[in-house]
Amino acid sequence: MLQKYVRLTMMLAIPCLLILGAWHFLDLESLFKQEHPQTASASYLVKEQAPPKITLSKTDLKGLIQKTVFLNADKAVFFVDTQDKSYTLTTSLNTRLQKTLISAMARLKTLKRGKPQRIAIVAMDPSNGSLKAMAGFDLGNLDANPCMVSDYPAASIFKIITASAAIDSLGYTAHTPLYFNGNKYTLYKRQLAETRNKYTSKVSFSRAFAESINPIFGKIGKNYLGRTRLNTYAHAFGFNQEPDSELSFESGRFSVTASDYHLAELGCGFNRDTMISPMFGAMLMTTILNSGTSLVPRIVNQVKTSNGQIIYKGKKEYYKTAITPKTATTMIRLMQGTVAKGTAKKSFRGFTRDKVLSKLVIGGKTGSLYNRKRTVKYDWFIGFGKEKTGGKALAIAVVVGHKKYIGTRASAYARKILKTYFKKIPVRTAQLNKAEKD
Repeated sequence: MLQKYVRLTMMLAIPCLLILGAWHFLDLESLFKQEHPQTASASYLVKEQAPPKITLSKTDLKGLIQKTVFLNADKAVFFVDTQDKSYTLTTSLNTRLQKTLISAMARLKTLKRGKPQRIAIVAMDPSNGSLKAMAGFDLGNLDANPCMVSDYPAASIFKIITASAAIDSLGYTAHTPLYFNGNKYTLYKRQLAETRNKYTSKVSFSRAFAESINPIFGKIGKNYLGRTRLNTYAHAFGFNQEPDSELSFESGRFSVTASDYHLAELGCGFNRDTMISPMFGAMLMTTILNSGTSLVPRIVNQVKTSNGQIIYKGKKEYYKTAITPKTATTMIRLMQGTVAKGTAKKSFRGFTRDKVLSKLVIGGKTGSLYNRKRTVKYDWFIGFGKEKTGGKALAIAVVVGHKKYIGTRASAYARKILKTYFKKIPVRTAQLNKAEKD
């Protein structure tokens, strides 16, 4: 009987001891928090607060990548080391397109006849401003990036600005009738008079653009747009300014003098004062393809630290609104004429029957002009290709500095770029490429 009471007492005592112990522990923890409130609070924050997020500004990124060579790169991922850190840069470069262009550049350098003095190629996604290709060389300075400098005469490329201004402010349409006398590729003072006689040629505005008729655009610049409008639209497109891009490049140079004849030269691009860079040329195309608003070029998709933390992400940035959406639509139509029946017709012959190119809307503008010493003839093509059924598009700027013998023209390179970029990759090849990236 006594043993039975002992067991019963022990069974009741054990739970009581456990309760007393727990109460004592909680009381000590409460007392500790009262006596050391800062330590307790810090302990709580360590458990709940996330580690601080490190970010890289665009200015910091510029410093980080200033020595990274993207020109003629055959890869999209780059590794950058500083004194105390390592970074992985993933870019927007299209390696398939880059390798095609690198091969073309290597072949050009082996030529004895038709080798260019300079060549620069830029391809950009007009939907977000990301660079898909950047290739070229300058035999006069092998360390230079010919895509970034604005020492190329814009030539007839400036007709894009003149035409846009005429549509936007003068109400021109593709069908507006225009008149000129004399040769379509000369620009004499007598050709700027509004003469109508039996020797006068009548053309539509779309044909004048497609065939790059100098007297017509000279008259538009001098007689109708004038100094103020030309300057206003050049500024609206971004001339004489430096976009806040990840890459440091020059845009274009434009200035108006007091001479009336100079206004005509500016309007048609028949001068050596207006200059642009290939990078800026691609930007001009983003203006046309984005309903009148240009995009800032970018090349870095993201930057990671050595422990895998993402500290920078590239983003779409609008730059300037130069023209209305209606004007941009008309400009696309004019630029299609250049390829279909204008100055780029030869390079794009048969594109409507081509397996790849026939599925695209293609347009552009050509331009050509000698340098001041007449030792190099610069040959331009600035244009675009976009899917007829789909959202994929590409803006292109190509300039070739030919020496004594004219080699492959800029518009021919543009055709090759579009065909490479829009060619469908077999599913199996695409999967292997993705696996290699991963």
